Amino acid sequence: MRKYIGEIGLTIAAIIWGSGFVASSMALGHYTPYQILAGRFLIGVILLSIVFHKKFKGIRKSTLIKGILLGGILYLAFVLQTVGLQFTTPSKNAFLTAVNVVIVPFIAFFIYRRKLDAFELTGAIIAVIGIALLSLQFTAVVNMGDVLSLLCAFAFAFHIFYTARFVENEDPVSITMIQMITAASIGIVVVVVKGETAFPVETAALLPLVYLGIFSTTIAYLLQTTAQKFITETKAAIILSTEALWGTLFSVIILSELLTVKMGIGAMLILIAIIISETKINILPLQRRLE
Repeated sequence: MRKYIGEIGLTIAAIIWGSGFVASSMALGHYTPYQILAGRFLIGVILLSIVFHKKFKGIRKSTLIKGILLGGILYLAFVLQTVGLQFTTPSKNAFLTAVNVVIVPFIAFFIYRRKLDAFELTGAIIAVIGIALLSLQFTAVVNMGDVLSLLCAFAFAFHIFYTARFVENEDPVSITMIQMITAASIGIVVVVVKGETAFPVETAALLPLVYLGIFSTTIAYLLQTTAQKFITETKAAIILSTEALWGTLFSVIILSELLTVKMGIGAMLILIAIIISETKINILPLQRRLE
């Protein structure tokens, strides 16, 4: 079981984020996108501070710097996704965001000259095709929302990549705490600057926000940071791409969305992508490494 701790942790995080699509949809009925971001990260800070307050005493300068960088990238990714969604369709936004699964291995290759694993790269490409079938309504129109969503994919790709690098020498819990504090601080400043300080507190509004704060933020990012100590960044991106699969499943179950054959094929491709990257099944005449 310990051998697969990275895979298990990231799978649970992907399931939680998949369910978060439903919670976000419900929360948007009461709050602005920026209020949701500030609220979920603030809840994360409060919970992590209560449970792991002793960690603050031993935080190193390097952990602080790396956590601030990850927190800034994380908030930027969410903002690009949020603003992009205002100008494009939810399906295109979700698909373009998920393109990060292909970007991650090329970040490693171009910036750190790390060789491309043929099986992981193949799995990443198949995963993107699966996500396209699962969530995309095919149109040829490209607008500013699509560009912002693609930039969001790059931001999430860098977040996944640098999380993997930073947790090699840093405590996962401490670095998660610092990135949550950073993202929450930025989120609160943005809300104040935009004048969105009126905050509904009725139960129907707070419940989905609290869910996002506890599960989709605190638990999921703690799982991601910890799990990435045991798995490559490309493999992590492929597993996290199943967020689209779980999001569709929860939407079908909870929101009664229609499940189509195209979506079913997309789901199968995502699962095949994971199998290829995990087991190195040679379904194509590929060399193990691409130079």
